[in-house]
Amino acid sequence: MTILVTGGAGFIGANFVYHMLEKYPSYKVICLDALTYAGNMETLATAMENPQFIFIKGDIADREAVYKVFESHKPDWVVNFAAESHVDRSITNPDIFLRTNVIGTGVLMDACRKYGTSRFHQVSTDEVYGDLPLDRPDLFFTEETPIHTSSPYSASKASADLLAQAYHRTFKLPVTISRCSNNYGPYHFPEKLIPLMIANALNDKSLPVYGKGENIRDWLYVLDHCVAIDLILHKGKVGEVYNIGGHNERTNLDVVKTILKELNKPESLINYVTDRPGHDMRYAIDPTKINNALGWLPSTSFDEGIKKTIKWYLDNRKWWENILAGEYQGYYEKMYAGR
Repeated sequence: MTILVTGGAGFIGANFVYHMLEKYPSYKVICLDALTYAGNMETLATAMENPQFIFIKGDIADREAVYKVFESHKPDWVVNFAAESHVDRSITNPDIFLRTNVIGTGVLMDACRKYGTSRFHQVSTDEVYGDLPLDRPDLFFTEETPIHTSSPYSASKASADLLAQAYHRTFKLPVTISRCSNNYGPYHFPEKLIPLMIANALNDKSLPVYGKGENIRDWLYVLDHCVAIDLILHKGKVGEVYNIGGHNERTNLDVVKTILKELNKPESLINYVTDRPGHDMRYAIDPTKINNALGWLPSTSFDEGIKKTIKWYLDNRKWWENILAGEYQGYYEKMYAGR
């Protein structure tokens, strides 16, 4: 079995690479990543030592480069993690989100059609559903919830989902889609909420919190997410959408206060800043479908997962300090050029 993992030098993609290499030692894992600002080859340093792993630098929106990868390695499955994913960046510069998240997905599916790939899995997000009101804790996103996007990022991911469903219906491409809640855990890029707060707290810097910190997110430990995608690939039904949720709802302020408490830092470090435009209030996923169909439920509570995550950042300071210093961007050329 050969699996092409796009965006495998990013946060969730890298965790998935390690999960698959460990669980299926006979599988070959090919990683295609453009190494844009959030792609980090230092994250894949251990994987590079595994003979079953191959890294290729390339852009999923580059049709010639993608076809070359398919021609050379003929992947059985493609798992598409490659995406621009930061909401604030999408508000500043929507163009790159459309190119990667929509055009790139289309190029990958065209390659799957051309080379007879037996599964294309699109990794999506609960943000395609918009948000839920804070005063209705009984409401959750299901696979039947209408798409209602709030940002250029979520709109680009929704567009990719619709394109994938269209390719399945029109061309019979064997597609599955998963929509996850907010991930956290090892290798999370330090611009995102949890790693940013950990890094700032460790450096006694202010912790910026949007608005009053009332926005609620359903937190999913990244390794639970990887297990869910693994199950969908091996046992999921082609053409289906599966919601992957953590059942770990917390306000942003609660998350920040939990991190400060774990690190024994004062809450006076919190700095409330002007809210972002169109900021979704609450995300919450109902994972009943994937539980009933595939037997998946998250195994990591937020209290357990945040302790593991904080410990990982304490034990791997060099990894995130290199990112904050910008040194990680030269790692590929330094370590792997010519390999």
